[in-house]
Amino acid sequence: MASEKRDQASATRDQVAEQRDAAEDQRDHIAQQRDDADDQRHQAAVQRDKANDQRNQVADERDQAGARRDQTADDRDQAAEQRDQASDERDQAGDERDQAAEQRDQAGDDRDEAARQRDVIAGQRDVIAGQRDVVSAARDQAGDERDRAGDERDRAGERRDQAADRRDRVAENAEASASAMISRAALNRSALSRQEAAADRSRASQDRGAGASERTEAESDRDAALADRGAAASERTEAELDRDAALADRGASAKDRERASHDGLTGTYLRGPGSLELDREIARARRAEQPLALAFVDVDGLKAINDSRGHPAGDRVLVGVANALRAVLRSHDLIIRYGGDEFACAIAGLNAADATKRLDLVNAALAEAAEPASVTVGVAELQPSDSIEDLLAKADAALYRERPEPRSTSP
Repeated sequence: MASEKRDQASATRDQVAEQRDAAEDQRDHIAQQRDDADDQRHQAAVQRDKANDQRNQVADERDQAGARRDQTADDRDQAAEQRDQASDERDQAGDERDQAAEQRDQAGDDRDEAARQRDVIAGQRDVIAGQRDVVSAARDQAGDERDRAGDERDRAGERRDQAADRRDRVAENAEASASAMISRAALNRSALSRQEAAADRSRASQDRGAGASERTEAESDRDAALADRGAAASERTEAELDRDAALADRGASAKDRERASHDGLTGTYLRGPGSLELDREIARARRAEQPLALAFVDVDGLKAINDSRGHPAGDRVLVGVANALRAVLRSHDLIIRYGGDEFACAIAGLNAADATKRLDLVNAALAEAAEPASVTVGVAELQPSDSIEDLLAKADAALYRERPEPRSTSP
């Protein structure tokens, strides 16, 4: 009995030990599961940390991209402000040039009026000179007539002197006749002959005096005629000087108008007068029912050239671009210096595509220049409903499509 109890107790203990071992195994298994879970949680934490690091890196990159976008936006805003400021400065410069052009036009009108008045004065002087010539001719003719009258009176005086001499000789012969007894009648006739001879001599002396007076008056007339001719020549000289001065005024007026409408550096139209010419080109194209292309030509990097090589170099580039445009375009095509580094070109009879092909030749010419340069071109074609403002806006938009990146304006 005791043995069975011991065996039973031993079996119970074994059973309890097995249960304990099973519990230990179960606890070990649970501990392993916990360790595995801890490892998984650790790996998940590491992955979460990596993901957080990646998210933080992406966030930093996004922050940097946002900062770059903000900087780009600030740069674009600054560039837009600079363009607006440059536009304001160009508008102000255009207004000042227009005002200067109006003043030069007024000066030209004043000179034209002065020239017209000088022409009128010269014409009046010519009339006066002609009148003096007529008076001089009349005085010369009067002097000739008086000379002839004086000559005639001299001849009459000589004839009377000759008659008086004959009468004196007759009287002397009568007094010395053969008979000493001379009748009273003969003496009376001799005395009468002598009286008539004295009267003839007196009239001859008067005639000679009148002839001398006529000759004196004729000489005075000739002197007056000579003075009139001298005055007429002086009037004609002054009239010629007036005409020369009027011609010089007209030349100066033309130069003033040229300076008022054209850029002194490039020789192209200024913006104000050029816009008036563009209006005329648009009206002409519509009357003729022909196409018209308007191109904005922008000089690339002019500000950089001015900053690095100086404004004289920039001026030489502008002159080179203007010359290249004139060489490529026709003589009647309109070229306007629209801004500091921009030209506007109106090309009649060509559509936008043909005008673009022609203007492509400008860059080829500039590449071979002594100071190489380049231009960017935007072309628009006139449409039936376009105003000049519409056409300019379309050409400006085409230029900025060709140059999409922000650019700094030239001074």
